[in-house]
Amino acid sequence: MFNYPEYPYIGFKDETTKIPLTFPRQHQDTQPGIEHIMEPLPIFENPNWTSSYKLQDKVVIISGGDSGIGRAVSVLFAKEGADIVISYLDEHEDANYTKQLVESYNRRCLLISGDLRDEKLSDYIVQNTIDSFGKIDVLVNNCGVQFPQNSILDITRKQLFDTFETNIFSFFYLTKAVLPYLEANSSIINTTSVTAYEGKKNLIDYSSTKGAISVFTKSLALSLADQKIRVNAVAPGPIWTPLIPASFSEDEVEIFGTDTPLKRAGQPFEVAPAYLYLASDDSRYVTGQVIHVNGGSIV
Repeated sequence: MFNYPEYPYIGFKDETTKIPLTFPRQHQDTQPGIEHIMEPLPIFENPNWTSSYKLQDKVVIISGGDSGIGRAVSVLFAKEGADIVISYLDEHEDANYTKQLVESYNRRCLLISGDLRDEKLSDYIVQNTIDSFGKIDVLVNNCGVQFPQNSILDITRKQLFDTFETNIFSFFYLTKAVLPYLEANSSIINTTSVTAYEGKKNLIDYSSTKGAISVFTKSLALSLADQKIRVNAVAPGPIWTPLIPASFSEDEVEIFGTDTPLKRAGQPFEVAPAYLYLASDDSRYVTGQVIHVNGGSIV
């Protein structure tokens, strides 16, 4: 059994969705993790969301869109009228379920599996998107891995390259591939992290990549301002996604997120609206900014 806060139904009109305060002990051995074996399953959808069709007929590419925050963004964007292209590594069951969810809202969804550390995959994703949909309106750079180590001495050269190639090099590759097809008022959204601002002693390489993403966002925004292409980022705090049991110990999972001012981890559906704001015309005068969704941490 896992505990619930005194306000278990935050933001809901019914009593069908409970937000856990703590989590059962669990660990997965592979990254970036599998969503369908998590306990409890992440909450990726707000059942009381009322669509305003802010992204009607937009085409969106989302890296890491199969699960976690990426799934929540994929589903919310589909509710708001977008067609979705999901890039993911090899979590086929999670990806196919997300595709079903997107299509349940009468939107199209294209799945592309592969390792974004290979720059050629970004070109392949973009070409398939153009062939299938004819345009690209929004790019969400969201994929990531983390490998906790107690000391910088334990971070091998291989781990360092794996972390940087996945977390920041892939953002460069996919952005470069997409850019020739973006028009004025298009949007690029990058997933950074609270660790870019607070640091984390056992995630030195991961935190470094997230800091790089934040500066990448601001610099790219300046570079693309004349083209009227907006570039922003979301910096989540502790969010219950597959990456958590895939990278942390059972002891760490059990108390994950309880050190925030709100005393709990967030759920993916609680982060996704920040991406919607940045993808839609509501943020036409916003570029080079980072939205912090972190349970109250001061950054």
